[in-house]
Amino acid sequence: MRRLTLILLPNLVLLAGCGAGAVQVPLPGPDPAAARLCAGLRLPQKLHGQARRATRPDSPLVTAWGSPAIALRCGVGRPAALLPTSQLVTVSGIAWFAEPTDRPVTFTAVGRQAYVEVTVPATYTEHSPPGDVLLELTDAIKAALPEKADGEL
Repeated sequence: MRRLTLILLPNLVLLAGCGAGAVQVPLPGPDPAAARLCAGLRLPQKLHGQARRATRPDSPLVTAWGSPAIALRCGVGRPAALLPTSQLVTVSGIAWFAEPTDRPVTFTAVGRQAYVEVTVPATYTEHSPPGDVLLELTDAIKAALPEKADGEL
């Protein structure tokens, strides 16, 4: 498996505006063990300078920030396109699988006991790399979601 390690410097880009109302985020269907781990995920009130937003449904498995929304879903299934030979990006010790590979908008944290999917609209990646958003989530993911054994994806 090929891995690409990024070393990122924090680029704080403050973007104006947050949409009113709750944002619709599809609810994942994790198994009970993954759901328990996801319930322990303590996510920041602000991400990439964007305030947290209400979600529909209101669930500890989904979180959103800003407008357009950066959306996080914990307990998603393993990405269908993820193969042992897939290129992963490692950000502060978390391996991420990006889709699509040429201009990623969805990143899935892999190698953890629950998969975490983060969708980052292009608005946030025009002036800074998407890794900046992922970097801000690493401490919460490491604290709540243990690594899988033996490098399993």
